[in-house]
Amino acid sequence: MLRLRLLTWDVKDTLLRLRQPVGQGYAAEARAQGLQVQPEALGRSFREVYGAQSRHFPNYGHGHGLSSRQWWLDVIKQSFRLSGVQDEAALTKLAEKLYRDYCSPHTWEMLPGAAETLSRCRQLGFRMGVVSNFDSRLEAILSQCNLRHHFEFVLTSEAAGFAKPDGRIFEQALRLGGARPEQAAHIGDDYSRDYRAARAVGMHSFLLRPAGQGQGPEVPPEHVLPTLSHLLARVKVE
Repeated sequence: MLRLRLLTWDVKDTLLRLRQPVGQGYAAEARAQGLQVQPEALGRSFREVYGAQSRHFPNYGHGHGLSSRQWWLDVIKQSFRLSGVQDEAALTKLAEKLYRDYCSPHTWEMLPGAAETLSRCRQLGFRMGVVSNFDSRLEAILSQCNLRHHFEFVLTSEAAGFAKPDGRIFEQALRLGGARPEQAAHIGDDYSRDYRAARAVGMHSFLLRPAGQGQGPEVPPEHVLPTLSHLLARVKVE
């Protein structure tokens, strides 16, 4: 069992997940505004546009003169354009509404065991923070989903200026949490951006990999969490 002082957490698909796929959510909002767009087509368009935008303007446009809000509005509009919507007034209305909606607790749901595990970790005396490749809306999302109070800090890639797997975001988190790397562990669902990246700066890490998810890169079994609640048997407060 590891003796630790600080636990840092990824958010998307570790603590919170979307209630429905992006294509379905976007299509539902389009229907509410009188537009018919196929969810599957929107989902494909979104993945293509998001990938291109991330390559051209990484980390939500940080250092490229874009706000994260404008970055997302461009992604949403272009996803609809690729799916056949060309009305610019409608695109602007859709983009603004969807950008706001993704702060809503109606858009997100907690993963099983998230609230209970976080509460127990706090009761045990761990310092806790968030390290997430996310934009400035994350504070509001965590508050709306009643999770913000568990964390001493919320460090997004937009605020840090670096996105995982860049080790500098973890180094900032260690400073914020007042811990040395060997006193800290990071919990996340992505092998490269969470598990391996945290270990590269000397932290411990655990990979959330639910049963039946399929095999990824090989990870020692004691570093794998089939559920979040499995963490409690792996760590203790230093």
